[in-house]
Amino acid sequence: MKRLIALLLFISGPALCQTDEIQVYDAQIAAPGIINLTLHDNYSPSGREAPAFGGGIVPDHALNGVPEWAYGVTDWFEAGLYLPLYSLTRDGDLLFNGFKLRALFVEPDAADQHFVYGINFEFSYNEPHWDPHRFTSEIRPIIGWHLGQLDLIFNPILDNSYTGVSRLDFAPATRVAWNVTKDWAVAAEEYDDFGPLRRLLPGSQQSHQLFAVADYTGGSVSVEAGAGFGLTPASDRLVLKLILSKDLN
Repeated sequence: MKRLIALLLFISGPALCQTDEIQVYDAQIAAPGIINLTLHDNYSPSGREAPAFGGGIVPDHALNGVPEWAYGVTDWFEAGLYLPLYSLTRDGDLLFNGFKLRALFVEPDAADQHFVYGINFEFSYNEPHWDPHRFTSEIRPIIGWHLGQLDLIFNPILDNSYTGVSRLDFAPATRVAWNVTKDWAVAAEEYDDFGPLRRLLPGSQQSHQLFAVADYTGGSVSVEAGAGFGLTPASDRLVLKLILSKDLN
């Protein structure tokens, strides 16, 4: 039965794949000349029990992660490398999933601006068990407002599998945060996958996850932790995420 479900998912539409990075971009980048390391990890204690495509990783009880190496080139440009992308499956197999290159362009000093904007480009090399397309990319516009203690951030992401403009996949991410203090914030984040632009998926086949998140930025290591709850049958029921970030110089 599980093999039949996986086959139907593969032939009926785009793969709602797992991800190594669960984060909303707010247009803040490393200062010029600074190297930053961010560790992304997410774990699905209650996930989908069939892979999103034939030969893919089963999300249930899988750990996905990646170190993200970033360098502040200017006050408006940050270059990044995600390496290695990895998964620890529920069967205990440690897998190499590929790597990504990133170019992030933003308004300078975004943390101090009322309105912030930017755009991020990612270029991925994928192993077959991670994504059915060997090469993919991401186009992530960044739009946001800092309204006193309230932050509103929207990333209308388009995922590109190089199969045509109409097949771009619309997978937006949204963050509403309340800055309790200078160092602490709490937030609600939503991560969605509506499917290809040419024909959005039916609601039951779309992925929608709502995360409760807490951030701490007062020490040498910034911490972001959250729990996400699936809102549709195509979503993982529960996902935990942890992001640790530190400037290395």
